Amino acid sequence: MYDGDDEIKKKEFYKNSIATTPPLIYNSHQPRLLQKREIKEDMVAFGKKLRELQIPEWREHYINYKLMKKKVNRYTQQIEIGTQNDYNVLRDFSRLLDIQIEKIVLFLLEQQGLLAMRLSSLGEEQGALSQQLTEANVAELQEQYRAAGQDLLRLLAFVEINAIGLRKILKKFDKRFGYKFTDYYVKTRANHPHSQLKQVFKQVGIVAVAGAIFHNLAELEGHKESYISIYDQLDLSYQDPVIDSIKAALNRLSNSTNFLQFLGKHAMLLEDGLSDPAENNVDERYNFMSLLLNLVNTFLYMVNTYIIVPTADNYTMSLGAAATVCGIVIGAMPVAQVFSSVYFSSWSNRSYMQPLVFSSIILVVGNALYALAYDLKSITVLLVGRLFCGLGSARAVNRRYITDCVPLRLRMQASAGFVSASALGMACGPALACVFQRNFKILFITFNEDTLPGWAMALAWLIFLVWLCICFKEPFSVIPSEANTEAKQECADQECDDDDNDDGGQSKRTRKPVNSIMLAYKLLTPSVKVQLFVYFMLKYAMEIVLAESSIITGYYFVWSTTNVAVFLACLGLTVLPVNIIVGNYLSNLFEERQLLLASEIMLCIGVILSFHILIPYSVPQYVCSALITFVSAEILEGVNLSLLSRVMSSRLSRGTFNGGLLSTEAGTIARVIADGTITLSGYLSESKLLNITLLPSLFICVYAIIATCFTYNSLY
Repeated sequence: MYDGDDEIKKKEFYKNSIATTPPLIYNSHQPRLLQKREIKEDMVAFGKKLRELQIPEWREHYINYKLMKKKVNRYTQQIEIGTQNDYNVLRDFSRLLDIQIEKIVLFLLEQQGLLAMRLSSLGEEQGALSQQLTEANVAELQEQYRAAGQDLLRLLAFVEINAIGLRKILKKFDKRFGYKFTDYYVKTRANHPHSQLKQVFKQVGIVAVAGAIFHNLAELEGHKESYISIYDQLDLSYQDPVIDSIKAALNRLSNSTNFLQFLGKHAMLLEDGLSDPAENNVDERYNFMSLLLNLVNTFLYMVNTYIIVPTADNYTMSLGAAATVCGIVIGAMPVAQVFSSVYFSSWSNRSYMQPLVFSSIILVVGNALYALAYDLKSITVLLVGRLFCGLGSARAVNRRYITDCVPLRLRMQASAGFVSASALGMACGPALACVFQRNFKILFITFNEDTLPGWAMALAWLIFLVWLCICFKEPFSVIPSEANTEAKQECADQECDDDDNDDGGQSKRTRKPVNSIMLAYKLLTPSVKVQLFVYFMLKYAMEIVLAESSIITGYYFVWSTTNVAVFLACLGLTVLPVNIIVGNYLSNLFEERQLLLASEIMLCIGVILSFHILIPYSVPQYVCSALITFVSAEILEGVNLSLLSRVMSSRLSRGTFNGGLLSTEAGTIARVIADGTITLSGYLSESKLLNITLLPSLFICVYAIIATCFTYNSLY
């Protein structure tokens, strides 16, 4: 290996190395660059994983995570005994982090230069042969470009590991001392004109090197017929495996996304940061029909949730209650869901089919009770029916099945399917209310616009139950055996240092999946708490718009059930188009934290425009304000859950109290409070209902914006 300083010799060495360096081995379907499940933050054994993924000859140039981790622990001890103060800790750790980043960046620039020199020499050789290219020459040049591409993949892996390490140590520091350090460090370094931090997260030089490889490989492929340009033809039919691998790596580093990825983030399916041996058996556990049944369950449950919204006020009045009692009727379902989510999440540790069967039976009974309440003239039966429907919520099982039983290569599509099924169910629910404009009796049972939704859903769940029992395949080995879990734990314990523990002096056994609400709460940093509150806020605002729509439109505009149903269905149908726009365009133009803050502000504007002040309340005002609020909340949901999955500890990726359950509980509680607010406000006056229910939305929204601003830099 040449190690001299002479530039001429260095150029000559790298020119000769082009022909002599064998291409690295790679798998075109699954390149050995960091897989998504490997790069998720895991406070359990990141030091071990970092050592495994490092390129041995570059080891001294990686972030020294172990050193900085020990520093953080030492600072904690020094502050406790009074030998150190916050200011000195901030200054000392900032200096240490600056040195680490400078080391990474200088090595990165050096390797970029060597790659650029190598590609330049290849370009000269290609230019010299341009008039007499033969099949042999082309094949040789292509292999050399592919070899350069493999070295670029190594460099991308280097950047990726260091970027994770930086986020990791900032997160660890914040956990010990609060989020103020990340806020200070990012604010002072990221936007500085001489920022080295940007070099790690904004790979301008690497993208230029990748472009040279793409361009020349495409040109060599097209030499036989006509010149192919990556600039003139963006969607080239020619694709090389190494190009696919580089593009995938660049997408991860730049956070670029598409509709499918952005939609999938709504499912809030966290991946475990450790490489799990059980992942190798996921293909054997996967069954397409079982996945389809989970998605159908998701769709039907969302239909069940919203099918009664257009008629709930009329139904309660027919039973002798006030129209605003519909808030309790609608809210009874999420009240029960708060509890059902926990026991279903726990149940899915042992089985998937059993909780789905139980859920379907409960939903058949709940919908039948909801429909029978009309003939029994009982508001109590009506509420019990809706409570039963909430107790049948198996969304936690649907999420867990995708996380545990769907192969990694299909997980994003399955996540997007989960979210799409929810969105379509939300739109179809109110739309179906239009179909049930009938009034007849069979024996002593009444079928009308109030009861038909209940009977229709009871029948749908009964059919689903039969289909489930016939076609669902219970995955073998739903969870790893206790012995395997403990063996894996002991292995991790041997490899990891004591101070790798997330909780300071706690036992390493706490690294297991979180199955305690108290332990889950301890893992919530200020950034995570703010993002959970933002999720609470957007669900609260959406529920106010949807749940009181029939009352507001009936009072101000005398809309019929059909008008309300069409309006709500149209709102639901905006979900997929909005996600297409955000996923394909906006998320690639702006940072997620920028979209988060902007959508919060737009949601706040939508709430403000909804108030009825002085001027007569008009249909355009109501429709526009509701549309702004709903669409802003939809944009906010995808961005919020994406950020939440990034800042949340991946110890919450599995177990009963996982990240998906926590976000579901936050949204469900928001819906319960919103529905309760509607009912309580209705006792004052229907004329005051709109403004009274909007005031909490406005207050919560403003508070969320302020909280986001305080934690803005911790979302870097």
